[in-house]
This record gives sequence, structure tokens and C-alpha cells, in this order.
Amino acid sequence: MTRSEFTVADAHTYDHRSTLRWLRSHILRYKGLLLTFLLTTVGMASAQSMEAITVGWAFDSVIQNEGRAGLTVAALYVVAAYVGYGLFDIVNSLAIRVLAQRVERNTRDELYLSLLSKSQTFHGQQRVGDLMARATNDVQQLNLFVSPALGTTTESILTLLVPLVTITTLDYRLLIVPIVFLISTYFALRRYNDNLAPVATQLRGTFAEMNAGLAETISGIEVVKGFAQEPAENARFSHNAGAYRDAFVREGEVTARYLPLLLYGLTIGLGFGHALYLFLQGVISVGQVIAFMGLLGTLRMPIRFLLRNIATFQQSFASARRILEMILTETELDQNEAGVAQQMKGEVVFEDVSFGYGVVAGGKLQMAGDADATSTSLVLQNISFTAKPGQTVAIVGQTGAGKSTLTKLLNRTFDVTNGRILIDQIDVRDWSLDSLRGQIGTIEQDIFLFSRTIAENIAFGARADVPQADIEAAAKQAQAHEFIMSFPNGYQTMIGERGVMLSGGQRQRLAIARAFLSDPRILVLDDSTSAIDSNTEDQIQRAMHSILAGRTTLLITHRLSQIRSADLILLMKNGRLIAQGTHEELMAESAVYRQIFVRE
Repeated sequence: MTRSEFTVADAHTYDHRSTLRWLRSHILRYKGLLLTFLLTTVGMASAQSMEAITVGWAFDSVIQNEGRAGLTVAALYVVAAYVGYGLFDIVNSLAIRVLAQRVERNTRDELYLSLLSKSQTFHGQQRVGDLMARATNDVQQLNLFVSPALGTTTESILTLLVPLVTITTLDYRLLIVPIVFLISTYFALRRYNDNLAPVATQLRGTFAEMNAGLAETISGIEVVKGFAQEPAENARFSHNAGAYRDAFVREGEVTARYLPLLLYGLTIGLGFGHALYLFLQGVISVGQVIAFMGLLGTLRMPIRFLLRNIATFQQSFASARRILEMILTETELDQNEAGVAQQMKGEVVFEDVSFGYGVVAGGKLQMAGDADATSTSLVLQNISFTAKPGQTVAIVGQTGAGKSTLTKLLNRTFDVTNGRILIDQIDVRDWSLDSLRGQIGTIEQDIFLFSRTIAENIAFGARADVPQADIEAAAKQAQAHEFIMSFPNGYQTMIGERGVMLSGGQRQRLAIARAFLSDPRILVLDDSTSAIDSNTEDQIQRAMHSILAGRTTLLITHRLSQIRSADLILLMKNGRLIAQGTHEELMAESAVYRQIFVRE
């Protein structure tokens, strides 16, 4: 079973053994809709064949001079056949379209749940544009796979077979030409499908590449403009768009060589000649000749549908493979639902911890501690320290020393390579991931806010619905209430994607309010007051002293006032813990630590 960091209790289980089985399990989830579609398709094919037969009867009635009564009966049969076809078609279209929408919805839900369950390592190695292409365009392609492709293909196959059965009611000798046509068409379709498959795969891949490049450029538009790289990015996009266009052209070249339409033309000519021969021999009547030609005429639309649908099938299978590949990509962390789930006291112990960022090789996670990894892969080495409940631990060191990486090991954003991390004397890997992360709050240096209201962003970290009064209380503690109320809509103000409507200091104060509201037992602050002016910082620090009482805090900071007041200071350099202690101890014992204050 694939490991995941997040699951839904009542999530439907699909067959992941192959792409075809996966698609089939999605479709067979709604057996009632599928059965309705199949039965009405048989009804449509039968009604269509009856149309040709009844027209033949009408001609025989005229030739045999059966009078008005005979013509009336024949006309009523023709009307009944057309009305029956129309009624079957209404139910058939409704069933297949509802089925297609449900398959698309369920596929998107399954993919989204899978993405939520992947680790940070996985997401750090993905291109956002490619993920979006899979979650939107590829998923939508599966809708087209069901309707119209699967629907019209099923109709086409039945429309090819039912007329054969109907032709036997006229004269079995008329089957010779249609059977030769079907056999020839089968081999022509196989050849067409084999030629189209690699082109369809290339088409989906080039679209994903183009989409990923576009997403990266839009996300980094400030950098693009800052370095005047518009011409280079335009050339890159034009190259990707050209590759996508070329794939479409190759698909058109393959489609242009579609032989079944030529075979159909030959079939009409040969079938008409054969029917006339049997008529001249006195074997069949004029009405049977007309009925036979009408039945051959019903074969034209299935052949045209198959031309269009095979291309859709190939693109849909390529999309399904890309989606299933993403779903089945292994993640190194597991939700551990049966793990420890209790209230934390807040003791944190690092025991000889080393860590190296994992790399994905062959679809499996290869950690730095694997046999073929070297010690140079490690970004943290042999880290050991103890933080008692309620203590504030300041982590200091130059950029790239591994400070942020160290804090990400605490809530298992990443897992240690060697050693272990204990919270309340329990290995973090033995905690339920939900309980572990639910009691550890993090305020990153690069604040992420959602394109939602201010109130929704503050309440995001809460485990349940939060009253407006609590949201405002948290904002006041983070010194955010005043600037929030300066907006016309107050807490209902939409802040734009990633909080672009706010200044850096405002975004960080909202993040601090969000952490206050989540009420964590352990709090990680990654230089969270770097964008706040000194006056505001003093106000926040006063609020923090009261609200952080009883909470263990890991504080990454360069501010000397915060470092001095910490209960424990960790001094890091090049991924190693080179000194630890109180401010006074390190000033007396560590020359590197003293240099920090000399530079200030």
C-alpha cells in the first residue's frame, strides 16, 4: 500500500494495477449508469437498423401494389423506428454525460487527495505548471474519454454489428461484402492506433512542458522584469509552443492516412453490385436491395466516429498514465494513524541527528543515508541538544548553516537520516502525524497567505470553526488589529494571492496571529519579525512573553535582543552545532559567538 501523510476515512478505493484497470474501476463505480447506457445503445442500434428495414418494406408494398393499408402500416413502422431511436438517444446521452462528469470529478478528487498526502520532499521536486496541467487538462481529458469517445465508440461498434444481424434476416449471402469490410477495417484500425499512440503521448508531454514554463514565468515575473529577460522568456515559450504545435501537426499527418473511410467507399460500391446481382438472379426483392443499402449506409458514421475517437482515446490514455503516475509516486512519510496522539508537554530532544535532502530516483525516494550516498550529502550532521518544556531556544548562525532545515525536522516536514528526535521522550516517528503537526505551530520567514479574506487566513491553522471574537483577539495579540480595521472591509478584506495586497510586516503579523490562534504546544519562529519595525516588534514581543508561557519555542533570529533573552542558544556553522548554552556561557566560551556581537 502506498504511504501517505494524509487520508480520508471514507475515500473510495480504485484499482491501481494498470492504467486500463484504473480507468475501468472509475467507470464501474457507477454500474447503473453504465448499464443504462449499454441497453439504450443496443436500442438505438436496433432502431436504426429497423429504419432501413421498414423503408424496404414500404418499397415492396408499393411495387406489390398492396394498397393504402400496406403503405400505412409500413409508414407507421418507419415513424415508430425513428421515435424509438430518439427516445433511446435522450436517455443514452444523459447517462453517458452524467457518467463522464462523475468520472472527471472523482479523478480530480483522487488526484487532489493524493497531492495533499505527498511529502514536502515530493512537492519540492515538482514543477507547479506540470502539476496544474495534470490536475486540469489531463483530468478533463478523461471526461472526453468517457463522453463522447467511449460512448460513441460503443455506439459505433454496436452500429457495425447489429446491421450484420439484421442483414441475415434479408439474405445471408449479402453478408460477404460487409464481413470482408469489417475484417479489413479491424487491421486498418490497429495500424492507425499503433501509429497514433506515441504521437498522443508526445502531445500531452509537450503541453505539460509548455504549461510548466508559463507558470514559472508568471510566478517569477518580478525577476524576469528585474533582469530584463522578457526576450529570453518569450523565446523559451515560443519554443515550447512550437513543440506542442509540431505534435499536433504529426497527429494530423497520421489522421490523414486513415484507411477505413476508403474501405467504406469500396464497400458501398461492391455491396451495391453484389445486391444487384442477387436481385437479377431473383434471390432478393427491390425492397431488400434498398434495405441492404440503407444498412450499409449506417456504417458510415461509426467509421467517422472511430477516426475521431481513436485520437481521443490515445490522448486520454496518455493523460491517465500521467495522472496515475502522480498518484502512485511514493512518499517517504506515512500518516501513522495508530501512532501516539496525546497532549504535548513540550520537551524536545535531538539525539545525534543528521539529515540529507532526498532525491527521487526511479520513482522511489533515495535518502542521503542510503548506501550510495556520501557524507557530503548531509546538510545537518550530529546535532544534539535538549529543550525543556516552556524554554525558548534561539538558533543562530550564518546563512546556509542549516537553521531552517533543523526546525523542519521537528514536525517531520522531512525525516532524519540518522539519529532521532524526541518530543516528551517519544520519537517523532512514533507520533500520529496529525497530532504531531497539530501541536507544532510554524511561522516561516517567507509568509504564505491564501487568496481569501483576512479572517479566513488567521483562522486557517485552527482545528475547528473559530468565532470572530477569537480571530480578533489573536490579531490584537499580534498587533494586527489596527491595520486590519483600516481597510474598508476589515476582516473580510480579500488580500490577493500570496497576500500581495499587504506589506511584508503586515503579512508577518497575520502569520503570527494565525499561530496564536492555533494554540500550539511548540512554536517555531523563523526570523518572523524581520520585516517589522522596531516599535511594532517591541509590542509583539510583549504579547509573546505572555502567550508563549508554557510553550517551547525554537526561534531563528539575527536580533541580538531576542538572542540574549533565550534560555538556550544553538550556534550553527556548515550544518554542525559548534556551540550551545546561554548568552553568558557562549560569550565566555565561544569566539565565533563573540564575533556576532562584535560585528553588531
